[in-house]
Amino acid sequence: MKKTASAHWQGGIKDGKGTISTQSGALSQSPYGFNTRFEDQPGTNPEELIGAAHAGCFSMALSKELGDAGMTAESIETKAEVTLDQRDGGFAITAVHLTLRAKIPGADRTVFEQAVQAAKNGCPVSKVLNAEITLEAVLDT
Repeated sequence: MKKTASAHWQGGIKDGKGTISTQSGALSQSPYGFNTRFEDQPGTNPEELIGAAHAGCFSMALSKELGDAGMTAESIETKAEVTLDQRDGGFAITAVHLTLRAKIPGADRTVFEQAVQAAKNGCPVSKVLNAEITLEAVLDT
């Protein structure tokens, strides 16, 4: 299975601008640029998109792991905080911190924690990132 996304860029790094689109159409010519990446201007940026992908992928992986353990979550809410640091004369994504809040009535805490770790390590986005991935999980029963 392959999924595609595309980016279009015009101009220099600081004065240029671009758009990002996805095969599904969820993003269609969404603007991005230096100002949306480093200056909090409206639009998206690669780190935000990686964070969204990681949060979504982890949430789905956790749902699968919970199902394998005989549990179904009433809700799974995951936030991904992506850290972009200067390294070796450039920039690198050095860390992703996931914050999870899951509501699973009657859940066994030990089984939940095992499922969380399995999802963190097994999620395809976690596997592709060359960054430290940390996680904080809250279980509401």
